[in-house]
Amino acid sequence: MQFSTTIKLGQEADITYASKIMMFGSCFSENIGNKLNSLKFNVSNNPLGILFNPCSILATIQRIATKQLFTEQDIFCREGIWNSFHLHSRFAQLSAQEYLNNANAQLVSAHEFLKKTSHLFITLGTAWIYELAEDGTIVANCHKENKDKFSRRRLSVEECIETLQKTIDTVHDIQPNIQITFTVSPIRHWKDGAHGNQISKSTLLLAIEMIQEKNPSVQYFPAYEIMMDELRDYRFYASDLLHPNEMAINYLWERFSESRISPQTQEEMNLVERLISAINHRPFNPGSESYRKFKAKTLELIGEMEKKLPQLNWDTEKSRWGE
Repeated sequence: MQFSTTIKLGQEADITYASKIMMFGSCFSENIGNKLNSLKFNVSNNPLGILFNPCSILATIQRIATKQLFTEQDIFCREGIWNSFHLHSRFAQLSAQEYLNNANAQLVSAHEFLKKTSHLFITLGTAWIYELAEDGTIVANCHKENKDKFSRRRLSVEECIETLQKTIDTVHDIQPNIQITFTVSPIRHWKDGAHGNQISKSTLLLAIEMIQEKNPSVQYFPAYEIMMDELRDYRFYASDLLHPNEMAINYLWERFSESRISPQTQEEMNLVERLISAINHRPFNPGSESYRKFKAKTLELIGEMEKKLPQLNWDTEKSRWGE
C-alpha cells in the first residue's frame, strides 16, 4: 500500500566530489548546502548570506560576477552596529572598516569560486520585495529598521521572468558551462495568509516554468512540491508549523541526493559520513586496546580515501586524534 503521493525526479545525477557547487537563496539552499559541506563537497553556500526574492539574488550575483566591492555608501550604522541593506545580518560588525573588510573578502572569494562553479542552485523564497522609500532600492534584508523606510509589493510573473533571465545571463557570462537549477522554498510565508503565500509561490513557479521553456538546459528541483505532497503532515514541521523540521530536511536531502548526486559518489559520500561519525565517536575508555585498533583502522580508511579522492581535506578530523 502507498500512503503518500511521490514526486517524480527527472534530473541528471551528475554531481561528484570533483564538482564545484554554489548555492544562493532561501533556506532550502542553506540546508542542502550545509549537508553538502558537512560531507566534504566543494560548496560555496550563500557567500553573502540568505536571500529571499529574485531581485536580491540577481543583484548579489551581479555584484559577485563583476567583483563590485562594498563601500561606505553601502552600509549604515544603528545603535553602534554596522549593517547593509544588501547583506544578511550575519555580517554585522561594530566597526565600519571591519564590516567592509569582511564583506569584501567574502565577495572576492565568491567571485573566484563562481568562475569555476559547475553547479549553481538558486532557491526562490518569495515574490514579495521591500524597496527603500527614498530611492526605490530593493533590499535583501530590512534589519528590523522602521517599516516607514520601505514600501512593499509583489513582483509580477513578467518581472520574475525578466529577473531570472538576467540572472542566467550574468552567470553564463562568467561561466558558460555552469549547470543551473532553480528551486522554490518549501517554507510558507504566513504573514500574507494562506492565499497570499500561494499567490507568491505560484508567481515564482510560473516564472521558472517560462524560464525553462526559454532555457532548456535550466533544471528545476521540486523541493516545494515534495514538502507539500510527500510530507503532507504537520509532524514534518517545526514548532512554528511553517519551517520543515530536521526529519523533513533529512528527507529533502535524501531526495536531492538520489536525483542529483551520481551513484558512485553516493557510495563515496556514505563512506565519508561513516568516517566522520567514527572520528566524532567518544569512547568510554580512550586508553583501551580495542579503541586503539578502532583508531588505527579508521585512519587507514581515511588514508585510502585521501588517495582515491585527494581533493577532500581530512586535517580537521585527524587533528582531533593528534595525527
